[in-house]
Amino acid sequence: MTTRRRFLLLFPAYAASAQQFTSPFRRKKPVPAPPTRVYIGTDTTKGVSKGIYQATFNPSNGQLGVPVLAAGTLRPSYLALSPLRGGHRSLYAVNAVPDPSATVTTFDLDSRTGILTEKGKVTSSGAGPAYVSVDSTGHSAFVANYVGGTIASYRIQPDGSLSQPVDTFNYKDPKFGHHGPVPGRQDASHPHSVVVSPDDRFLIVNDLGNDALSVFHINPMTAQLTPGDPLLTGVRPGSGPRHIAFHPNGRWVYLINELDSTLDRLLWTTTHSITHPQAFLVNTNTTVKTIAAGFPADKNTASEVMISPDGNFLYASNRGENTLVVFSIGEDGVLKEVQRVPCGGRTPRHFTFDPTFNWILCGNQDSASVTVFRRDSGTGKLSGPVQTVPIDSPLFTLFA
Repeated sequence: MTTRRRFLLLFPAYAASAQQFTSPFRRKKPVPAPPTRVYIGTDTTKGVSKGIYQATFNPSNGQLGVPVLAAGTLRPSYLALSPLRGGHRSLYAVNAVPDPSATVTTFDLDSRTGILTEKGKVTSSGAGPAYVSVDSTGHSAFVANYVGGTIASYRIQPDGSLSQPVDTFNYKDPKFGHHGPVPGRQDASHPHSVVVSPDDRFLIVNDLGNDALSVFHINPMTAQLTPGDPLLTGVRPGSGPRHIAFHPNGRWVYLINELDSTLDRLLWTTTHSITHPQAFLVNTNTTVKTIAAGFPADKNTASEVMISPDGNFLYASNRGENTLVVFSIGEDGVLKEVQRVPCGGRTPRHFTFDPTFNWILCGNQDSASVTVFRRDSGTGKLSGPVQTVPIDSPLFTLFA
């Protein structure tokens, strides 16, 4: 029989035993996400930057480590990552110099140390390469040469390096349209991006100089490009199409226009034909400004656009106003401004989500910093910057 006195004497032992027992129905605390790596491309023609830098990022608290040089290379303004193949990945960097000798460099990425080792270098097929993309199968890569007015396609070889150009298209050909009305910016064709469609079958090119988007069919075996029919989708004269982002539904394409600081929604449709595949872009003529009312349009250039994985929010950056802008995406695809926040620096050329989509990293080219913002997945709103990390002339950020 357990008396009250005996119970009081034994209670500490019972309590200690109970603490050691873990109920199978007890909810376990989530395991914190491990730190990930960020690669930062920089402008080596200004300041002290030497190439591509790497830093660790902790998604549990949004802390970005001190960037250290991962690979010396000339002006790596845009980066792309291959899919994992045989336990290895490759990183591709355009060397954005305004010279016909410009190149695209392939690096081996050491998954353990994060070290980049140069594997190969090929011509970009034009001056001033501004964009490199890779299809999700890891068989083809594409480059847009802003200054040279060309695009090029490449086969990705078994070791991850790029072949010599398979196809090159010169946008000075009249079939790619006519120059826009903005002096000094639209004096020639300027392909600014080459984006692979979600099904890997098509390539969409934004031509800032000609105010048009063009579509090509991709041969998955050879990386050859076939011009679409129709080839072009025009946008407003003087708008300057820069980058696009596909909505998760695969039907809506959001276009950010650099010169008039606007966003447009286009409709994307493809045929299922194997012998004659076709894709169509239709402009819905629903234009939204990225800058605030009253801000001088000639003092701003819009730069980047991204969409949250749930498809509910679109994010854009402004160079000049120096802001990040959040838009909600309605069920009909219409954009509505939710928030406008200072980017924490000057000239936010590029920003990106971290792998958890709870954070945004923004590279501020002219204030030598990367800023970190917390993202609320429910409201889409940003808070911060919660951290500002110094690095000279950041042009691009890539998680790997």
